[in-house]
Amino acid sequence: MSTFQPPRPWVASYAAGVPEDLSPVSGSLIDIVAASARDYPDAPALQFFGRETTYAELQQAIERAAAGLRDRGVRAGDPVAIVLPNCPQHIIAFYAVLRLGAVVVEHNPLYTPRELRKQFEDHGAKHAIVWNKVVATVQEFPADLAVSTLISVDVTRSMPFLTRFALRLPVAKARESRAALTEKVRGTVPWETLLASDPLPSAHPSPATDDLAIIQYTSGTTGTPKGAALTHRNLLANAAQAQAWVPSIQRGKGCVVYAVLPMFHAYGLTLCLTFAMSMGARLVLFPKFDPDLVLDVMKKHPATFLPLVPPIADRLLAAATQKGVSLAGVEVAISGAMALPHELVVPFEAATHGFLVEGYGLSECSPVLMANPVADNRVPGTVGLPLPGTECRVVDPENPSADVPAGSAGELLVRGPQVFAGYYGKPEETDAVFVDGWFRTGDIVTVDDAGFIRIVDRIKELIITGGFNVAPTEVENALRQHPQVVDAAVVGLPSDHSGEEVVAAIVIDGAADLDVEAIREFARTILTPYKVPRRIFVVDELPKSLIGKVLRRQVKEKLLALTSGS
Repeated sequence: MSTFQPPRPWVASYAAGVPEDLSPVSGSLIDIVAASARDYPDAPALQFFGRETTYAELQQAIERAAAGLRDRGVRAGDPVAIVLPNCPQHIIAFYAVLRLGAVVVEHNPLYTPRELRKQFEDHGAKHAIVWNKVVATVQEFPADLAVSTLISVDVTRSMPFLTRFALRLPVAKARESRAALTEKVRGTVPWETLLASDPLPSAHPSPATDDLAIIQYTSGTTGTPKGAALTHRNLLANAAQAQAWVPSIQRGKGCVVYAVLPMFHAYGLTLCLTFAMSMGARLVLFPKFDPDLVLDVMKKHPATFLPLVPPIADRLLAAATQKGVSLAGVEVAISGAMALPHELVVPFEAATHGFLVEGYGLSECSPVLMANPVADNRVPGTVGLPLPGTECRVVDPENPSADVPAGSAGELLVRGPQVFAGYYGKPEETDAVFVDGWFRTGDIVTVDDAGFIRIVDRIKELIITGGFNVAPTEVENALRQHPQVVDAAVVGLPSDHSGEEVVAAIVIDGAADLDVEAIREFARTILTPYKVPRRIFVVDELPKSLIGKVLRRQVKEKLLALTSGS
């Protein structure tokens, strides 16, 4: 483990009130809700389609759900799969699993059966808490992956009575809305059965600070699932760092956080789930981003703190302008997962009278590493400054022990309390991403004299579309399964709407009649929609290295040249 202490030029650029370092965290994530329930028992913790849950009610539900899980065999250290959209049951399930010292494994409920199965093959969870729309997928797993406890969640049960009543009306629109939200299932333990348990006794042991808390999947460069093993310390530290970054937003002072980002994603999980609960905030939950639903809430409870991605900021601003709804009251919006255009920042800040700042993180880092200061000295086009207690180095990617000269481009290495210890069950992959205790991000950056960091390239060839990672290899493998596709290369091209869009170049078997749209439809049967190429180009051959590896960078350059006039 390296004891090398690089300089921290960024500290001088911190906003007023932001500390250079934080005291080491202690306890566990379950203390977050317990403290807010103790300090603000009657304050609203959750809001879902207008229905509120207080912190005292949330704490009680967590203790009951934990007892129900314990009675069904969940023990400390057991991985427990959660496959849920944003809903109150998601927060309760998350903390109930942790209350037992078990390990949360988050999953995208919109994954295809194949994608979901690959993750279950990796973590081997025998207990799962699943949206009833996805229950059939889990029930159809092969015998060696079968879960012993399958708890089904009907998200509509957390809605207000009148909303649920409206969903049951015998009209087409109600039927369509109901079908999108819920489905009848058999052979499961209903969520409500867990909540009927007596609360867990207070003497039940709590997890330790360095116990494993979450397995958070990241695509990696190969498309093979890799679970970042995050401890209670990692996640507590990142929540504390986020809290320190926005000293103007004080705990228990009417803070409102909107969960428009999915909480199965590391970004949404930390800022909407752990951070919000640590602040004693009102967390407004949206199963998916819908500008109209968000604006309805904005009229009565504007978001003090709004984590988002640029496409959400853009759509929200456009809808607010069109409908004449004020966005005033949004104090801090933080954007991540893709570059934030300055031409979006200016009108958004004019509409909110608050700040919209860009940040940067990785699943392996809980996930937030840096953010622009919530102050007038933020620098557009950069991802900001490392958070308190976060150390960074810029090194030669070919020789990661050697730092590059100040101001030069190199690979970003990081170290801090939010940085994970390794990938779940994958020691070799873990060794490959650490150098003397420093985590290799795989991103090429520059750091200016004031400490602001700019991402200039990516060693890893992941495509980031709409805030989600897409591994090119996974998409290429899917395309090659089509009988007419001989070879394929997948790259990300710039998009005004989603940061990057997935684009493919394919070589076909010579058949004259090729329907490109049919190939996209074929890919949809294998891949989640956001991974399906938006455009497919047929080429005679793909550029390859001497050992036959497709040179994606050259493919990208050719496609950029081809599309630059379009």
